[in-house]
Amino acid sequence: MTLEHRRVVITAAGRDFGRTLALRFASRGAEVHLSARTLEAAERVRDEIRAQGHDADRVHAYACDLTDPASVREFAAAVAARTGHVDVLVNNGSRYQHGTDLLSASDEDVVDTLASGATGTVLATRAFLPLLLKSAEPDIVTMVSGCGETGHHRSDAHDAFYAAKSAQAGFTEILSRRLRDRGVRVISLYPPDFDNHDPLSEAWEAAPRTAKDPLTAQSLVDCVFFAIGQPRDCFIKSFHFEQV
Repeated sequence: MTLEHRRVVITAAGRDFGRTLALRFASRGAEVHLSARTLEAAERVRDEIRAQGHDADRVHAYACDLTDPASVREFAAAVAARTGHVDVLVNNGSRYQHGTDLLSASDEDVVDTLASGATGTVLATRAFLPLLLKSAEPDIVTMVSGCGETGHHRSDAHDAFYAAKSAQAGFTEILSRRLRDRGVRVISLYPPDFDNHDPLSEAWEAAPRTAKDPLTAQSLVDCVFFAIGQPRDCFIKSFHFEQV
Protein backbone atom coordinates (compact mmCIF):
# COMPACT_ATOMS: atom_id res chain seq x y z
CA MET A 1 0.00 0.00 0.00
CA THR A 2 1.50 3.31 -1.06
CA LEU A 3 0.44 6.61 0.49
CA GLU A 4 1.85 9.01 -2.08
CA HIS A 5 -1.41 10.95 -2.31
CA ARG A 6 -2.04 11.18 1.44
CA ARG A 7 -1.26 14.22 3.53
CA VAL A 8 -0.74 13.17 7.14
CA VAL A 9 -0.52 15.19 10.36
CA ILE A 10 1.10 13.50 13.37
CA THR A 11 1.20 15.05 16.83
CA ALA A 12 4.03 14.37 19.29
CA ALA A 13 6.21 12.97 16.52
CA GLY A 14 9.52 14.05 18.01
CA ARG A 15 10.30 10.77 19.76
CA ASP A 16 9.12 7.28 20.66
CA PHE A 17 6.10 5.96 18.78
CA GLY A 18 5.33 9.34 17.21
CA ARG A 19 8.73 9.27 15.53
CA THR A 20 8.04 5.70 14.43
CA LEU A 21 4.75 6.75 12.84
CA ALA A 22 6.39 9.69 11.06
CA LEU A 23 9.18 7.52 9.64
CA ARG A 24 6.82 4.76 8.53
CA PHE A 25 4.25 7.04 6.91
CA ALA A 26 7.05 8.78 5.03
CA SER A 27 8.48 5.44 3.94
CA ARG A 28 5.14 4.72 2.25
CA GLY A 29 5.38 7.99 0.34
CA ALA A 30 3.01 10.14 2.39
CA GLU A 31 3.45 13.88 2.79
CA VAL A 32 3.98 14.26 6.52
CA HIS A 33 3.38 17.23 8.79
CA LEU A 34 4.88 16.40 12.17
CA SER A 35 4.80 18.28 15.42
CA ALA A 36 6.61 18.11 18.74
CA ARG A 37 6.52 20.26 21.84
CA THR A 38 9.74 21.93 20.64
CA LEU A 39 10.57 22.78 17.04
CA GLU A 40 14.05 21.30 17.48
CA ALA A 41 12.62 17.86 18.29
CA ALA A 42 10.32 17.95 15.26
CA GLU A 43 13.15 19.10 13.00
CA ARG A 44 15.38 16.21 14.12
CA VAL A 45 12.80 13.70 12.90
CA ARG A 46 12.18 15.74 9.75
CA ASP A 47 15.89 15.59 8.99
CA GLU A 48 15.98 11.84 9.63
CA ILE A 49 13.18 11.38 7.11
CA ARG A 50 14.89 13.55 4.53
CA ALA A 51 18.11 11.59 5.04
CA GLN A 52 16.21 8.49 3.91
CA GLY A 53 15.65 10.13 0.54
CA HIS A 54 12.18 11.55 1.16
CA ASP A 55 11.35 14.65 -0.87
CA ALA A 56 12.24 17.65 1.27
CA ASP A 57 9.08 19.44 0.12
CA ARG A 58 6.91 16.61 1.51
CA VAL A 59 8.03 16.58 5.13
CA HIS A 60 7.41 19.51 7.45
CA ALA A 61 8.20 20.19 11.11
CA TYR A 62 6.25 22.34 13.56
CA ALA A 63 6.24 23.20 17.24
CA CYS A 64 3.00 22.40 19.04
CA ASP A 65 2.29 22.28 22.75
CA LEU A 66 -0.95 20.30 23.02
CA THR A 67 -1.65 21.82 26.44
CA ASP A 68 -1.78 25.32 24.91
CA PRO A 69 -4.85 26.13 22.76
CA ALA A 70 -3.05 28.97 20.98
CA SER A 71 -0.17 26.67 20.05
CA VAL A 72 -2.58 24.08 18.60
CA ARG A 73 -4.33 26.77 16.55
CA GLU A 74 -0.99 28.06 15.26
CA PHE A 75 0.03 24.53 14.27
CA ALA A 76 -3.16 24.00 12.28
CA ALA A 77 -2.86 27.42 10.66
CA ALA A 78 0.74 26.71 9.63
CA VAL A 79 -0.31 23.42 8.02
CA ALA A 80 -3.23 25.15 6.27
CA ALA A 81 -0.78 27.68 4.83
CA ARG A 82 1.01 24.81 3.08
CA THR A 83 -1.87 22.60 1.99
CA GLY A 84 -5.56 22.85 1.21
CA HIS A 85 -6.54 19.62 2.95
CA VAL A 86 -5.38 16.89 5.32
CA ASP A 87 -6.21 13.22 4.73
CA VAL A 88 -5.09 11.68 8.02
CA LEU A 89 -4.78 13.19 11.48
CA VAL A 90 -2.90 10.97 13.94
CA ASN A 91 -3.55 11.98 17.55
CA ASN A 92 -0.44 10.49 19.11
CA GLY A 93 0.34 13.15 21.71
CA SER A 94 -0.22 12.26 25.35
CA ARG A 95 2.11 12.63 28.30
CA TYR A 96 2.73 9.41 30.23
CA GLN A 97 2.70 9.59 34.01
CA HIS A 98 3.97 6.62 36.05
CA GLY A 99 2.86 5.65 39.54
CA THR A 100 0.12 3.58 41.15
CA ASP A 101 -0.22 5.99 44.07
CA LEU A 102 -2.52 8.94 43.36
CA LEU A 103 -0.42 11.08 45.71
CA SER A 104 2.81 10.39 43.81
CA ALA A 105 2.19 13.05 41.17
CA SER A 106 2.17 16.79 41.71
CA ASP A 107 -0.77 19.01 40.78
CA GLU A 108 1.26 20.23 37.83
CA ASP A 109 1.90 16.65 36.66
CA VAL A 110 -1.80 15.84 36.86
CA VAL A 111 -2.84 18.94 34.93
CA ASP A 112 -0.20 18.41 32.23
CA THR A 113 -1.07 14.72 31.83
CA LEU A 114 -4.77 15.43 31.42
CA ALA A 115 -4.22 18.48 29.25
CA SER A 116 -1.86 16.83 26.76
CA GLY A 117 -3.84 13.62 26.38
CA ALA A 118 -7.47 14.65 26.78
CA THR A 119 -7.70 18.36 26.06
CA GLY A 120 -4.94 18.22 23.46
CA THR A 121 -6.69 15.49 21.48
CA VAL A 122 -9.94 17.43 21.38
CA LEU A 123 -8.21 20.69 20.47
CA ALA A 124 -6.09 19.12 17.70
CA THR A 125 -9.09 17.33 16.20
CA ARG A 126 -11.16 20.49 16.32
CA ALA A 127 -8.39 22.58 14.76
CA PHE A 128 -7.76 20.16 11.87
CA LEU A 129 -11.36 19.15 11.19
CA PRO A 130 -11.91 21.88 8.56
CA LEU A 131 -8.87 20.59 6.60
CA LEU A 132 -10.02 16.98 7.01
CA LEU A 133 -13.48 17.82 5.66
CA LYS A 134 -11.83 19.05 2.47
CA SER A 135 -10.31 15.61 1.87
CA ALA A 136 -11.97 12.92 -0.23
CA GLU A 137 -10.78 10.26 2.25
CA PRO A 138 -10.46 11.75 5.75
CA ASP A 139 -9.36 9.61 8.68
CA ILE A 140 -8.72 10.46 12.33
CA VAL A 141 -6.47 7.96 14.11
CA THR A 142 -6.07 8.21 17.89
CA MET A 143 -3.53 6.27 19.91
CA VAL A 144 -5.51 5.68 23.08
CA SER A 145 -4.17 2.84 25.28
CA GLY A 146 -5.39 -0.21 27.08
CA CYS A 147 -5.72 2.21 30.00
CA GLY A 148 -8.70 3.72 28.21
CA GLU A 149 -10.64 0.45 28.28
CA THR A 150 -13.36 0.03 30.89
CA GLY A 151 -12.12 -2.09 33.77
CA HIS A 152 -8.48 -2.11 32.70
CA HIS A 153 -6.15 -2.24 35.73
CA ARG A 154 -2.93 -3.96 34.65
CA SER A 155 -0.80 -0.89 33.97
CA ASP A 156 1.45 0.90 36.46
CA ALA A 157 0.40 4.21 34.93
CA HIS A 158 -0.82 6.96 37.22
CA ASP A 159 -4.52 7.54 37.76
CA ALA A 160 -4.26 10.82 35.83
CA PHE A 161 -3.02 8.90 32.77
CA TYR A 162 -5.95 6.52 33.10
CA ALA A 163 -8.25 9.54 33.27
CA ALA A 164 -6.72 11.10 30.15
CA LYS A 165 -7.03 7.87 28.18
CA SER A 166 -10.61 7.30 29.31
CA ALA A 167 -11.40 10.82 28.11
CA GLN A 168 -9.85 10.05 24.72
CA ALA A 169 -11.92 6.88 24.50
CA GLY A 170 -15.16 8.71 25.22
CA PHE A 171 -14.32 11.49 22.79
CA THR A 172 -13.48 9.21 19.89
CA GLU A 173 -16.53 7.04 20.53
CA ILE A 174 -18.99 9.90 20.12
CA LEU A 175 -16.92 11.51 17.36
CA SER A 176 -17.10 8.31 15.31
CA ARG A 177 -20.88 8.41 15.38
CA ARG A 178 -21.21 12.12 14.70
CA LEU A 179 -18.71 12.34 11.82
CA ARG A 180 -19.72 9.20 9.94
CA ASP A 181 -22.36 10.99 7.88
CA ARG A 182 -19.67 13.48 6.84
CA GLY A 183 -17.43 10.70 5.57
CA VAL A 184 -14.81 10.98 8.32
CA ARG A 185 -13.62 7.70 9.80
CA VAL A 186 -12.52 7.78 13.44
CA ILE A 187 -10.14 4.95 14.30
CA SER A 188 -8.87 4.28 17.83
CA LEU A 189 -6.13 1.92 18.97
CA TYR A 190 -6.01 0.52 22.53
CA PRO A 191 -2.61 -1.16 22.85
CA PRO A 192 -1.08 -2.48 26.07
CA ASP A 193 2.61 -1.83 26.69
CA PHE A 194 4.49 -2.62 23.48
CA ASP A 195 8.02 -2.82 22.11
CA ASN A 196 8.90 0.22 20.02
CA HIS A 197 11.91 -0.76 17.91
CA ASP A 198 13.76 1.92 15.98
CA PRO A 199 12.49 1.82 12.36
CA LEU A 200 15.97 2.77 11.18
CA SER A 201 17.69 -0.11 12.97
CA GLU A 202 18.09 -3.78 12.15
CA ALA A 203 15.83 -4.57 15.11
CA TRP A 204 12.83 -3.29 13.15
CA GLU A 205 12.86 -6.24 10.76
CA ALA A 206 14.41 -8.73 13.19
CA ALA A 207 12.01 -8.22 16.11
CA PRO A 208 10.27 -11.44 17.20
CA ARG A 209 6.54 -11.35 16.51
CA THR A 210 5.17 -14.65 17.76
CA ALA A 211 2.15 -15.31 19.98
CA LYS A 212 4.47 -15.42 23.01
CA ASP A 213 6.06 -12.04 22.34
CA PRO A 214 4.88 -8.58 23.42
CA LEU A 215 3.04 -6.45 20.90
CA THR A 216 5.37 -4.52 18.60
CA ALA A 217 5.23 -1.06 17.10
CA GLN A 218 5.44 -2.81 13.72
CA SER A 219 2.08 -4.46 14.31
CA LEU A 220 0.50 -1.23 15.52
CA VAL A 221 1.65 0.60 12.41
CA ASP A 222 0.34 -2.26 10.28
CA CYS A 223 -3.07 -1.87 11.96
CA VAL A 224 -3.13 1.84 11.14
CA PHE A 225 -2.19 1.24 7.51
CA PHE A 226 -4.76 -1.54 7.24
CA ALA A 227 -7.57 0.64 8.60
CA ILE A 228 -6.89 3.69 6.44
CA GLY A 229 -6.40 1.48 3.40
CA GLN A 230 -9.92 0.05 3.47
CA PRO A 231 -12.68 1.14 1.05
CA ARG A 232 -14.65 4.09 2.30
CA ASP A 233 -17.67 1.97 3.28
CA CYS A 234 -15.49 0.16 5.85
CA PHE A 235 -15.42 1.99 9.17
CA ILE A 236 -13.04 0.20 11.55
CA LYS A 237 -13.78 1.98 14.79
CA SER A 238 -11.20 0.45 17.11
CA PHE A 239 -8.43 -2.08 17.64
CA HIS A 240 -8.23 -3.89 20.98
CA PHE A 241 -5.35 -6.20 21.87
CA GLU A 242 -4.70 -9.10 24.21
CA GLN A 243 -1.98 -8.35 26.75
CA VAL A 244 0.81 -10.92 27.21
